[in-house]
Amino acid sequence: MSHVPVLLDEVVAALAPHDGAIYVDGTFGAGGYSKALLEAAQCRVVGIDRDPEAVARGAALAARYEGRLRVVEGRFGDMARFLGGEKVAGVALDLGVSSPQLDDPERGFSFRADGPLDMRMGRDGKSAADLVNTESEEKLAEIIREYGEERFARRIARAIVARRPIFRTGELAAIVRDAIPRRDPSGIDPATRTFQALRIWVNDELGELDRGLAAAEAVLAPGGRLAVVSFHSLEDRRVKDFLRRRSGGAPRASRHVPAAPTPAPTFRLLSKKPVEPSAEELRRNPRARSARLRAAERTSAPAWAEAA
Repeated sequence: MSHVPVLLDEVVAALAPHDGAIYVDGTFGAGGYSKALLEAAQCRVVGIDRDPEAVARGAALAARYEGRLRVVEGRFGDMARFLGGEKVAGVALDLGVSSPQLDDPERGFSFRADGPLDMRMGRDGKSAADLVNTESEEKLAEIIREYGEERFARRIARAIVARRPIFRTGELAAIVRDAIPRRDPSGIDPATRTFQALRIWVNDELGELDRGLAAAEAVLAPGGRLAVVSFHSLEDRRVKDFLRRRSGGAPRASRHVPAAPTPAPTFRLLSKKPVEPSAEELRRNPRARSARLRAAERTSAPAWAEAA
């Protein structure tokens, strides 16, 4: 299926684009958010994607908006480097895997069609095949449990080690399904959590998210907006905790311990609860079912910048 940007109207509304401003689309993908921002205002957009195929596809869109869209290959955690010191009015992050990546069997992200067991968003580093064929049973179980929140992680890891080498997505999916003793009552494929876990580890997605949130804090001008769409609890929890801490919502210290001075908040939450897809969007795009949008407005320079 073609790529349908999730919560598109809600993301654009959160960023509130205006003429003359600069925005970062940190997960360019098929360019849906970038196009919407460029249509909403006479602004400029810097699109970032670690996938060279996404960057190549972005050339046509950049040509359509000549001088207003620049698409660069890299990671959104490095956005400050691509901006060359410029401050921006908004940053959008659409986390996880894109539809073009998911729908191409040769990329190895999906268990729904057989392909090479790759899962790399870029073309560097270890592939999923490298991971399952070289790591110990203990390490595989840890990865599947931590990043997939899979209760049968040990059983799955044991089955993987017993059946390797494994080089195809179909092989791995079958091994995982056979290893799980009973089906999920929700109807979710038993291979889902394991594939998610391997993909997150291969691409260091949670580490990159932490770097990206900090980078967005650094490049946003006061009044600038951050909008992050996540698709599972591990991502959403990180975004929620980051924005809670940065908006002055950190837990109170014990009354028995002297209170440490707290830095001024650097963000103001635009809503306390995440925005979820409407029933109409879910009807049009079932892949949006787990999406959550959290957004915040930049209030001031971070304490470390003021002290520098």
